[in-house]
Amino acid sequence: MSIYNKTVYITGGSSGIGLSIALALAKKNNKVCLFARDAAKLNHAQSMISETGAQCYSYSVDTTNYSSLKDTINYAVRETGAPDILINCVGRARPHRFENISGEMMMDTMQANFGSAWNAIQAVLPHMKSNGGGRIVNTSSVGGFVGVFGYSDYSASKFALVGFSEALRQEMKRFNIKVQVLCPPDTDTPGFVLENRTKPEETKVISQSASLMTAEDVAAYTVRAMQGNDFMIIPGFEAKLSYWLKRYCPFILDWVLDSIVSKVQRERRNPVEAKRYRIRNLAQA
Repeated sequence: MSIYNKTVYITGGSSGIGLSIALALAKKNNKVCLFARDAAKLNHAQSMISETGAQCYSYSVDTTNYSSLKDTINYAVRETGAPDILINCVGRARPHRFENISGEMMMDTMQANFGSAWNAIQAVLPHMKSNGGGRIVNTSSVGGFVGVFGYSDYSASKFALVGFSEALRQEMKRFNIKVQVLCPPDTDTPGFVLENRTKPEETKVISQSASLMTAEDVAAYTVRAMQGNDFMIIPGFEAKLSYWLKRYCPFILDWVLDSIVSKVQRERRNPVEAKRYRIRNLAQA
């Protein structure tokens, strides 16, 4: 399926990876429709996309509310036409230790990361089927196939998206609707800045052990991958390596993550000895 001259619906397209993908697709002569909650961010995003010369529409809606989202998407279809491509980029992460994550916080994360995609697909699917086919891209994460310290609710929601997308891919084949799942690593976005405010120390050190991608690089890779047949879209060498290790040598990945966590916890228990250890290492280097 070509990704030129199409009508593209993007949930969570007002900032971060969603906005970068919207801009990349706008430059390929696509009509772009953004769905997000913050009207001010939407207006700013629409202005940026319109500057490329592409048609852009924006709709302020709470994607976790199915009834509102369905009504808004039906209105958008009447205004812009049925979507050829749906990209779900709504997401949030508020990393904490498990005991500090309430049931309410967990449900909020599940609703944002998983529920929003479910709602959007339910609302869009009748239009795609009537249109003869389409493409759906759900945004999961490296945290959707590797559980990481501090991300218990986040990983639960992103693992759910991968499993959901696998089942959906099989069901949608007969309708000529292709399903893919995007699993980016840590990406320099406004959401990543918010994550850093609540990350446990162990989570921070794990994050610092890997490179940080730009939203533009993730978007460019995603748009290229959408023209292929791969189900999993995994930008970046380190993310691909993590996926390979998790699939074929999970004990190695577990050992690396466990070692980082143990080291941080050991240093927290005995900061004086940890300082001496670092000084000795520096002297030996």
